[in-house]
Amino acid sequence: MITIRRSDERGHGDHGWLDSRHTFSFADYLDPEHRQFRSLRVLNEDRVMPGMGFGSHPHRDMEIISYVVEGTLEHKDSLGTRAVMHAGDVQRISAGTGVIHSEYNASAEEAVHFLQIWILPDERGVKPEYAERSFRSTAPGLLHLISSKSGRDGSISIHQDAEVSVARLGTGGQLGYSFGSGRGGWLQLIEGKLTVNGIPMTAGDGAAISDETDIRIEASVDAHFLFFDLN
Repeated sequence: MITIRRSDERGHGDHGWLDSRHTFSFADYLDPEHRQFRSLRVLNEDRVMPGMGFGSHPHRDMEIISYVVEGTLEHKDSLGTRAVMHAGDVQRISAGTGVIHSEYNASAEEAVHFLQIWILPDERGVKPEYAERSFRSTAPGLLHLISSKSGRDGSISIHQDAEVSVARLGTGGQLGYSFGSGRGGWLQLIEGKLTVNGIPMTAGDGAAISDETDIRIEASVDAHFLFFDLN
């Protein structure tokens, strides 16, 4: 079964400095029909205006992944980490016993566009950690693993049996994917148009995939998306 979560059905917060779209319940957006999907708890698409951002705030027991689509994102945290990320970069915060962090648009001229992802951990109370990696030069037409339990294939490790991949497909490009027993998926289309097993999606749409053994993804026009394989 494939269920499409249309872009315009998501929660929306326009705070002037921040334009945010919420796939699942988040902050003041409460949606009992869309609380989470398996271990995927938060999937926000954020656009932050130049020089603005999220001030220091705490988290516990959550795997937080940020994927930068456009612009520049500056990170600081209580672990002593300072980092500046650009398009194609990924960061992971394992909040564990507790971490305080801030995220700002490091540019004075252009907005930063990024996806903020929270995955529920399979272990509570772990030591907080930060990791960052660039996936800017990934080849089109393939799923590139950016985060996984084991950290295999150059991905960033997380405390959950979940795999997050990024892909770009040119117009007419296709790829297939087979799920392991009992697993499901989520596809979040960032840019372009594609179909999943013939079901059309446009930018901002998400697809919840359950009880499917195989899927076929085909780009109607150039497409850029994240793909989650979840237990």
